[in-house]
Amino acid sequence: MPWRPTASLAMLQARNKLYQNIRKFFSDRQVLEVETPILSIGSVPEPNIEPLYTKYFDNTRLFLQTSPELAMKRLLVAGSGAIFQIAKVFRDNETGRWHSPEFSMLEWYRPGFNQADLIKEIDEFLQILLHCKPAEYLDYCEVFQKHTDLHPLHSSISELQAYLNNVQNSHLLDRDTCLQLIISQQIEPELGQANRPTVITNFPASQAVLARKKIANPLLAERFEFYVQGIELANGFYELSDPVEQRRRFEKDLVTRQELNLPIHPLDENFLAALEHGLPDCSGVALGLDRLLMLITGAKHIHEVLAFPTL
Repeated sequence: MPWRPTASLAMLQARNKLYQNIRKFFSDRQVLEVETPILSIGSVPEPNIEPLYTKYFDNTRLFLQTSPELAMKRLLVAGSGAIFQIAKVFRDNETGRWHSPEFSMLEWYRPGFNQADLIKEIDEFLQILLHCKPAEYLDYCEVFQKHTDLHPLHSSISELQAYLNNVQNSHLLDRDTCLQLIISQQIEPELGQANRPTVITNFPASQAVLARKKIANPLLAERFEFYVQGIELANGFYELSDPVEQRRRFEKDLVTRQELNLPIHPLDENFLAALEHGLPDCSGVALGLDRLLMLITGAKHIHEVLAFPTL
């Protein structure tokens, strides 16, 4: 049996150093490290993320977190102030060079920060850890048009489907799935090159269920992503705080999951109840730590940075 770790001792030491540097970064900024449960009775209904789950002795289904986001926001409502967490997260049907069903995530939230404030802090974080240049800023719609001659909001669904003629049954894909495939296949590999991260802002609102819509253009959301060497590294929001709007979006995603014949999971009612008490004005981000370690060390496959891969 293959019992030996797939990560070398040097790689384990590199992870340890990375975590020390992360904790120093936040300690210097007086951001509190927290820990929240991995198991939850509810799940985010996002159609493109499938949770793993287990069952308690009385047959109660418990979901393994796909992100610590909802629990961390409950802490924000309770008055925690700025917080960060290094967490294990789990997602079904994710495996490959950059993916594992169990992986490590860094997530942090900054009350009083808008999107621009948090982007600036992430940029500083990456310059320290990757020894890279400051990030370049690009607009989602502009970069999409530059690479495809299509507009993500205004081109017809048939035009987007036709662009993906190399994808099986592309004529059955909805708009957001088309956009995500085009971004990942055609655009991502070009981003974050020349030792300089790329941050993309102004994502379509339909792709940001937990983010605020832009006041000037409600078709767009206060969502951003960081890319390094063609890899999506971090995903962040200027956080939605309206409990009515948040429930409406979750319920819309439940309908989408039903239409796609995906499992329907209960919502996290504790999170929604916390929103009713008032989430402070804040921005937050999730960053893949295994991917970050791969970029730091030059690893070619995620198994090189994991002691014991799940699969």
